[in-house]
Amino acid sequence: MREKWLSLARSKANDLPRRKFLVGAAAIGATAAAAAAQLAVSDTAASAKKGVGAWSFTGANQALVDSGVSWYYTWSYDTTGITTPAGVQFVPMIWGAADVNATALNRAKQAGRTILGFNEPDNPNQSNMTVTQAISLWPQLMATGMPLGSPAVATGAATPGSWLSQFMERAAAHGYPVSFIAVHWYGSNFATATAVSQMESYLQAIYTRYRLPLWLTEFALVNWSTDTYPTESQQASFATAATSMLEKLSYVQRYAWFALPVHQSYGNTGLYNSGPVATQVGQAYQAVDST
Repeated sequence: MREKWLSLARSKANDLPRRKFLVGAAAIGATAAAAAAQLAVSDTAASAKKGVGAWSFTGANQALVDSGVSWYYTWSYDTTGITTPAGVQFVPMIWGAADVNATALNRAKQAGRTILGFNEPDNPNQSNMTVTQAISLWPQLMATGMPLGSPAVATGAATPGSWLSQFMERAAAHGYPVSFIAVHWYGSNFATATAVSQMESYLQAIYTRYRLPLWLTEFALVNWSTDTYPTESQQASFATAATSMLEKLSYVQRYAWFALPVHQSYGNTGLYNSGPVATQVGQAYQAVDST
C-alpha cells in the first residue's frame, strides 16, 4: 500500500516558495454543469464545503467525525487505512503518472465519485509532470466516467502561460473535460486579515481566468522557503477567518485544510494529535459551519 502523504512529507520541508485563457469554456463548462449533481455531499456535516487532507493515525476515523468535515482525501486513489465514517465522503486522487494504470483507476472508481487530478505537477518534488505528459494521460482518467478535477499546481494557477494555463488551453483544444479547478495556497504573511485577503485575491483571479468551480485542496499558513510557522493562535485565527471567507465565495465548491493529523514536519498546521485530541487549530476548524 503506497501512502502518497509520505512523499509529501519528505518533500514539503525542502519545498521552494509556494506559489489568453477564456478558451471554449463551452466544452469544459458543460462538463462541469453535468457533473454538479455527482458532486453533492452529505448534509450531516456543519459545512458541505469543508474537507481535509488526511493520512492514517490513531483516531483518524473519529477525528474526521469530530472535525465536522463532509469530505476528505489522502493523496491516493484509496483511503490508505482510514475507514470512512458515515456522512463523510472520500475523494480519490490520481497523484501522478505512475497512478495512471488499470488497478489504480479501478480502485478510484470503487472508492469515490469524483477524481482529483495530478498533485503539483509543476513541482519537481511532487508529481513533476510536463503538460504534454499530463494531457497524454488525461483520456485514461476520462475513461472512468467520473468528474475530474484539474491537476493542482503549486504556484501560478492564474498566470498566463503557466503550467495550469497551458494544460487548460490544451484540454479545451482536445475537448477533454475538466469539471473544476483544484488549487493550493499557503500564506507566508501571518497577519490574519492580510493572509485572508491575499488568498481571496488569488482564488478570484483563478476563477476569473477559467470560470470553473474551485476546490482549494491544500491551505494553511506556512513559509516553506524558511520552514517557519505562525503561532498556534495565529494559525487558529487564520483558520476561522479563512473558512468564513471561503463559505461566502459561491465559486468555491469545496476546501480542504492541510492537514488532519499533527506531524513534526508541518509545525502547527495539524488539526488533531493521536487519540484523537484536537489542537487549538483543530478546535477552530471544528467550529466552522456554513452560516
